[in-house]
Amino acid sequence: MLGASNLVPGPSSTEMAIHIGHQRAGRKGLVLAGVGFIVPAMLMVMAFAWAYLRFRSLPAIQTGLYGVKPVIIAVILQAVWGLGRAALKDGFLRAVGLVATIAALGGINVLVVLLTAGLIAMARVAVGESRWSGHQAASFVALLPAGAALSAVMPISLWGLFLVFLKFGAVIFGSGYVLLAFLQADLVNRLHWLTQSQLLDAVAVGQVTPGPVFTTATFIGYLLGGIPGALVATVGIFVPGFLFVAASHPLIPRIRNSRMTGAFLDGVNVGAVALMTAVTWQLGRAAVVDIPTAVIGALSAIALIALRLNSVWLLGAGAFLGFAVQHWLGA
Repeated sequence: MLGASNLVPGPSSTEMAIHIGHQRAGRKGLVLAGVGFIVPAMLMVMAFAWAYLRFRSLPAIQTGLYGVKPVIIAVILQAVWGLGRAALKDGFLRAVGLVATIAALGGINVLVVLLTAGLIAMARVAVGESRWSGHQAASFVALLPAGAALSAVMPISLWGLFLVFLKFGAVIFGSGYVLLAFLQADLVNRLHWLTQSQLLDAVAVGQVTPGPVFTTATFIGYLLGGIPGALVATVGIFVPGFLFVAASHPLIPRIRNSRMTGAFLDGVNVGAVALMTAVTWQLGRAAVVDIPTAVIGALSAIALIALRLNSVWLLGAGAFLGFAVQHWLGA
């Protein structure tokens, strides 16, 4: 059974809050629930972004981030593990996931990866599951464009920020962490507005503040355009969720019972796992730079996946270990 929050793009926690507000009080409830859920986290992230820009050059901050970044990789791995266990239901979907991961690592556009995975899964239902097998899914690699996304430097503007994050909010399914794949592909690789180090720092701030993962957009918007940039990035990424919930509410009973829609979302979730796997590898190369950071990352992954420890405590432990290791190495 598909939940309402899984039928529209965006982070599921935010969509769930908006959906509950809509159910309880109509459009006014939709707006109030969404704003109440988003604004406190947005303000806290803006405060962190101000402090980051003001103090990031201090040796103490850099030393702490040295230990925090491998913990962030472990947090993303935990998300990949959780979504993967739910999404990779059979051999066919695992084969689709493998092909999608290879495509993502090869630089294929992230939207193409998501949509192709969804269409392949939907095609299996349309043709008949008995006529499909796992190796046949791999043959659909031909559907993926051969070229990677073009790289082009563009100037930063408020309108550009709004449009970029509006696109992100409109197309991201599966997990809020899929946002990282879009940020890596567009803001780091294509537009060159961010470095991988800044992206990891943005994820770290998103982890230590309450609220949805998408408030990472607030941090990035502040880095690129100050308070106006933070506001337009936040509005851009969350507006689609409000619109999609309002538009899809009357259709949810029909969508929920559609095998084709369910299959498409299954495929999109597999594509999301693939994108998250690829971006974990890419960011991991920037975060895990030596043996100490590799040990911190590995221990954090074990603590998160096996012991289910809270990521906030691990981020604090990572910062402490970063201080300790850097002090020991400098001694």
